[in-house]
Amino acid sequence: MTRRATLAALTSALFILGMDTAVAGGVASNGSRDVEKSGDASGRVLQSNISFNVKGTAPSKESGPITSAAVDWEPPACWYEPYWKAENFKKVSEAQWSIYDSLGGDPKNFADDKARYKGGHPYKDFNVDKNDEGMWWVAVKNPKMEDDPAAASCKRKPFWVDNGKDPGVPQAIDTETLAGLAHQRTVVPPTKISLAPNGKSTVNAPTWIWLDKGAFKPVSVTASLPGTGLWATTTAKPVSLHIDPGTEDAESLPASGECGINDDGSIGEPYAKGKAELTPPCGVRYLRSSAGDSYALEATLTWEISWEGSGGTGGDLPNGTFATTTEVPVQEYQAVNR
Repeated sequence: MTRRATLAALTSALFILGMDTAVAGGVASNGSRDVEKSGDASGRVLQSNISFNVKGTAPSKESGPITSAAVDWEPPACWYEPYWKAENFKKVSEAQWSIYDSLGGDPKNFADDKARYKGGHPYKDFNVDKNDEGMWWVAVKNPKMEDDPAAASCKRKPFWVDNGKDPGVPQAIDTETLAGLAHQRTVVPPTKISLAPNGKSTVNAPTWIWLDKGAFKPVSVTASLPGTGLWATTTAKPVSLHIDPGTEDAESLPASGECGINDDGSIGEPYAKGKAELTPPCGVRYLRSSAGDSYALEATLTWEISWEGSGGTGGDLPNGTFATTTEVPVQEYQAVNR
């Protein structure tokens, strides 16, 4: 076996044992099978330990992320987060150094890191005597932005932060950032509206539109860092439905096209026999036939978004929207049994 193959095999073994080979120099990220011969802090950054838990309607192939033109926050491509307990950091770092020593590697490769983390300049023995008093913070990258050049902009080497202390560096993870990352992963169900009459709408006759209270529910996403006490939960709650008939030859009902949510959580009112001559609280009246085709009625559900996090933090985020389209054929007036 060649020296390089042996090195790769040992690195893979460490990975299988759950010991990430990215150590003091940020050498290789989770999943990597090769080792870079440098302790330079500008090496690859790690994958984040943040976990996400989703509660609400199960996503389907028609589900999707909510969007908002008002969002003025963009998720970072990388950040710093508490990652290693002192004893774990020591174990992984020394395991990597041992690989090079056993293969006759140049000891100068990690000389700076050995002095920094073990030799007392400025840390002594990886701070293992403070194992339960703090954590090593490292640069990590946003899993959704791995190919973004900015993902490599967090170049600081791992640094120690005592529990409860401010890390004192830009791009340090906090609950607001966790909330934004949770928002980035919020997926809502499709807006499946009900229409009556079924089949085809009729020129000048109102088409009733509604959403049952059980058709959609609030969706929450919790982002948390295990073992650190840091968490944030973002909750999206449906609040209104906007109707766009898909043609200028139509009237929205109400005229604004905005159908508010009812006290019971539903939107609009289901059609029932005997309501043919009534004006629905949510609907549309088409003024011209679709001439054998159909109109693309767009229903846009607005979701109100808020968040809360550890340490009593929390606030509101800009409302988000999610739109779906329903093809509505419209026929000229004919006798219709309602």
